[in-house]
Amino acid sequence: MSEDRNEMLEPEVDTRRREIPSVLAGEFQSPSPDQVLENVLENVLLFLTSRRDRNAVSLVCKSWHRAEAFTRSDLFIGNCYAVSPRRAIERFRRVRSMVLKGKPRFADFNLMPPNWGAYFTPWVTAMAAAYPWLEKVYLKRMFVSDRDLELLAQSFPAFKELVLVCCEGFGTSGLAVIASKCRQLRVLDLIEDEVSDDEVDWISCFPENGTNLESLIFDCIEWPINFEALERLVARSPSLRKLRLNRHVSIEQLYRLMIRAPQLTHLGSGSFSSSDIVAQGDQEPDYVSAFAACKSLICLSGFREIVPDYLPAIYPVCANLTSLNFSYANINTEQLKSVICHCHKLQIFWVLDSVCDEGLQAVAATCKDLRELRVFPIDAREDSEGPVSEVGLQAISEGCRKLESILYFCQRMTNAAVIAMSKNCPDLVVFRLCIMGRHQPDHVTGEPMDEGFGAIVMNCKKLTRLAISGLLTDKAFSYIGKYGKLVRTLSVAFAGDSDMGLKYVLEGCLKLQKLEIRDSPFGDVALRSGLHHYYNMRFLWMSSCRLSRQGCEEIARAMPRLMVEVIRNENEKDKDSFEILYLYRSLEGPRIDAPEFVTIL
Repeated sequence: MSEDRNEMLEPEVDTRRREIPSVLAGEFQSPSPDQVLENVLENVLLFLTSRRDRNAVSLVCKSWHRAEAFTRSDLFIGNCYAVSPRRAIERFRRVRSMVLKGKPRFADFNLMPPNWGAYFTPWVTAMAAAYPWLEKVYLKRMFVSDRDLELLAQSFPAFKELVLVCCEGFGTSGLAVIASKCRQLRVLDLIEDEVSDDEVDWISCFPENGTNLESLIFDCIEWPINFEALERLVARSPSLRKLRLNRHVSIEQLYRLMIRAPQLTHLGSGSFSSSDIVAQGDQEPDYVSAFAACKSLICLSGFREIVPDYLPAIYPVCANLTSLNFSYANINTEQLKSVICHCHKLQIFWVLDSVCDEGLQAVAATCKDLRELRVFPIDAREDSEGPVSEVGLQAISEGCRKLESILYFCQRMTNAAVIAMSKNCPDLVVFRLCIMGRHQPDHVTGEPMDEGFGAIVMNCKKLTRLAISGLLTDKAFSYIGKYGKLVRTLSVAFAGDSDMGLKYVLEGCLKLQKLEIRDSPFGDVALRSGLHHYYNMRFLWMSSCRLSRQGCEEIARAMPRLMVEVIRNENEKDKDSFEILYLYRSLEGPRIDAPEFVTIL
């Protein structure tokens, strides 16, 4: 939790009296040396934007602590239960931008029972009174109600940016209030949210006399929108640069939007298939010309319900693309090849494994500047036939040597391919290998995958995020503890031999912030081995492991400022039984909104 330590410290209230101007006091009073130094420091800090640098500054002494709080305009809170709204507001008085995160990441995989918490209501209620100049809010995995959005829109007259990622609880009526009340709105990004349909035409609620919109993302909304209103909105938004559409927008409608917004730099295409309402015999629009006219496009996504025959339409923009997202496009190897051969500047590429190893080989042959690759499964079942393997991974490592981040789902892998990646791509910062079958060994040698992951932490000196899977023994964890000195986030699934594995990690990875473990053989002894480190972490998540209620209670007694939540299934009546341990630090003590299936020890 060190990167967020600044938000966690006891607030210091600045009770200093400002110097009375000499014109009022009747005589000149020179400021004290301490005040001069503090004024200079405040002016310097205005140019310090790095969150970690500011955290370090605040720990120097009390006067630096005060000055840093007084000048901070961007507030990051990585766990909404680690600090209360009151405490945050008392310390940071001039916040204009807030990032607030709620549920842990494993909630994305339905491992967290519904209605667990992470409510935005207490935060927006407190901010409404304290931060009238607030301009930006970014929320991730929070429960946001329509009433929260209404209060947000009413309380901040200069509000400009709202980004909701993996959030739930709100609907189109809440969006309508944001669109109508936030007259200076520049960004409305809805990313992987669950949005209910209130049968409200929210798109029509934006101002009629022109908007300041720069980014509008709503591809997660599952309901049809008023396309005519959207078309008018795009036409009166000359600053619009990012637009991502949902699957109810056809390629014909996409064409109409593109000719009204050739200035777009980021485009999410919607369904990328033809509408059923096109009259038979009507000539199709010239999609190629529409894309060719968008000379600033550098990022393409969408392609839901794709008809591959339309893929040639994007050829004119491929040469300038730096980001391409095919993670919703069920295309085969040849279809990918026809596009990727034009994408020499590509730096970010997401794709389904339907392109097979041969498709990844084509990527490796063309995209020499690639920095991030994500390969998602079209069929995520454990026993499915995996169309990508070590062949594709090794090709990428040999062809894309500037790679910094990879997420790779597959059914089979070899140590040799992982070792090759560690040597060919030493600048890796993120390495997430998800072998979907449980306890899968090197499929050629039958050996555990220890040496492959060991090579990653040994050779990739910049690695900060690691996800491991497959057949792994305690030896792999010993490698991670010994060499993974910069690892901040570690995800473990179906791996390990004994408590020693986790002990190696907790004793060796001194910068570890987030540790998430599922279905692994770690118990109370392993849990106790982290007592020295838990106060420095943002959270520990363990589900379906070998923990006992008594072992969790021991941790709670030994570390009173640590919140130890044991979470059982909603239908489980036995309060001593639990499925999940969620452990995090908090200045506030146990939260008051815990549901019945959560026990805070």
